[in-house]
Amino acid sequence: MLQALRAKTSGLVAKIILGAIVIAFSFFGIESYFVAQTNDYVAKVGDKEISQQEFRSRFDDFRQQQLQAANGAIDARFFEQPAIKRRILDQMIDEQVLLQANESLGVAIPAERLRNEIMKVPAFQRDGVFDAELYRARLTSAGKTPVGYSEEVARELAKRELPVEIASSAFVTEYDVNNYLRLNGQQRDFRHVALAKPKASDADVGDAEISAYYTAHQQDFMNPEQVALEYVEMDAQKLDVQLVPDETTLKDRYEKEKERYVTSEQRLASHILVKVPGSGTPDDQKKALEKAGAIAAEARAGKSFAELAKASSDDLGSKALGGDLGWLDKDMTDPAFEGALYSLEKGKISDPVLSAEGYHVIEVRDIRAGKTRTFEEVRPELAKEYSESERERVFNEKSGRLIDMSYEDSTSLEPAAKALGLTIEKTPLFSRQGGTGFASNPAVLSAAFSDQVLAQGNNSEKIELGPNHLAIVRVAEHKAATPKLLEEVRADIRQRIVDERASKAAKEQADTLFARLGKGESLKALADELKLVVKEEQGIGRNAVNVDNALVSAAFALPRPTESTPQYQLVSMPGEEFSLLQLVAVADADPTAAAAPTRDAARTTLQQAVANASASDYVSSLRAAIDIKVAEDRM
Repeated sequence: MLQALRAKTSGLVAKIILGAIVIAFSFFGIESYFVAQTNDYVAKVGDKEISQQEFRSRFDDFRQQQLQAANGAIDARFFEQPAIKRRILDQMIDEQVLLQANESLGVAIPAERLRNEIMKVPAFQRDGVFDAELYRARLTSAGKTPVGYSEEVARELAKRELPVEIASSAFVTEYDVNNYLRLNGQQRDFRHVALAKPKASDADVGDAEISAYYTAHQQDFMNPEQVALEYVEMDAQKLDVQLVPDETTLKDRYEKEKERYVTSEQRLASHILVKVPGSGTPDDQKKALEKAGAIAAEARAGKSFAELAKASSDDLGSKALGGDLGWLDKDMTDPAFEGALYSLEKGKISDPVLSAEGYHVIEVRDIRAGKTRTFEEVRPELAKEYSESERERVFNEKSGRLIDMSYEDSTSLEPAAKALGLTIEKTPLFSRQGGTGFASNPAVLSAAFSDQVLAQGNNSEKIELGPNHLAIVRVAEHKAATPKLLEEVRADIRQRIVDERASKAAKEQADTLFARLGKGESLKALADELKLVVKEEQGIGRNAVNVDNALVSAAFALPRPTESTPQYQLVSMPGEEFSLLQLVAVADADPTAAAAPTRDAARTTLQQAVANASASDYVSSLRAAIDIKVAEDRM
């Protein structure tokens, strides 16, 4: 048998098959035949994937912002709506198409602008002034580097660059402004009659009707689903941690992190920027260089550098300040700029320095030498940092073990609680609307009624209750929603039936009367027949506060009336009541009578609307031109 198999696999066909297999392996690798290829992106924009982790991180940020803004008063189910998740994903897709458009168009953020943006961040300022030492310390505590953070800021700026440029090109004409003022200041006269809601009796509401209503509206008469939770909680502030360091520990820490306490040399600098004109041809470069060289020569000859900057600099950010850039640290500017800056002596003027923005002429006005703070000077800071980091270290270690153990045995909290010395707490029963104390936290509510916890009976994932404060929950007791007894809700059902009858009668009456207006009867005749009062409203603007908004909106939605075509509207009012409205007259505002500030405000409003629409249309056109795939089930 083996010999026969060997004979059949030694011919030309076998060689062809073997060759095809070898080629396949050479392209895809043998491991591709044994490892399942899975997609885990939530969306794919062109060749760029938005992973589930990226989406979840962004959505968690959104959730946290909304909860903070509402002081936690948001139903956890709000965040589970597909429309809300899709809104966040669409924002991420828009950002990605913009970044890809930037790349294809060669859009980049100039180093000078990036530096200015970073220096404006309040977290990096002391008394309103950028502090380089604080900047580095903040980044270090967040586990970031200056280069990495700069790239983050550059990406954020880049996402807004094209929409801002598109929006800035928006304009409106005087004709547009006049139309806006004419319509926005328009006033309307109208009259209206409030229809009395018919009364309905409950005398003929029988048991059979009540029973039928109860059956048809069962979901309205339910005792809510409830759960009680078991949970373990870990809070860094309540951990028993040794927080008093010895001198050796502090000194070792000082030596390892000594560079943090070194204030680098700083230079007080001014500059004049000469941008390369035209399209950046060699001739354009030459002209810019010659202009910058002439400016440098004037400055060296004794002419005020500040006056030269105000007259000639193309850097709008520093021009009005005489080119002043303030105190600069290393790693804060373009490498070429920094090289020239730190090679100059105090009071000297540089030759023109080329950067991506153009040619710079630099003046060093003062030099502040670097300094290393001693151990004694920083000892209090070291001790405080040790206490904080030690508490965080212990928390991270224990919380990591808690999470791991809750996964290892997902059907109980006891092993983890026993190993870590935690107490298993229990909540009273509560519904999806929340309970008290621990059960009032929106994140706890979301976890309690999640599929993982409620349906599958597993421990929850970690629930962030605050900084270094988390909990794991599981369902201890579950009560399904149950129908209330008919006798409990009989009176409520009777009243509902009566109210629905009254509402139906009110709508039928209103429709009948409105139809009569359409056939030519007058509003006053109908009002007299019903012994109702016709109210007159004159000179009503769009933002009138002394007339019900429903009436104002209806009046402004109608076309202009004429003698042959009077304009009527049936208006739904609060409390399921109705009014009949007749539009009497329309008076446009006189745009020529508007004061200059009013015209300016109108122009700004219109321009902002056009700008927003233009930017939105641009993003839509980018989306239409790129292949976008969305995996709704992975959100």
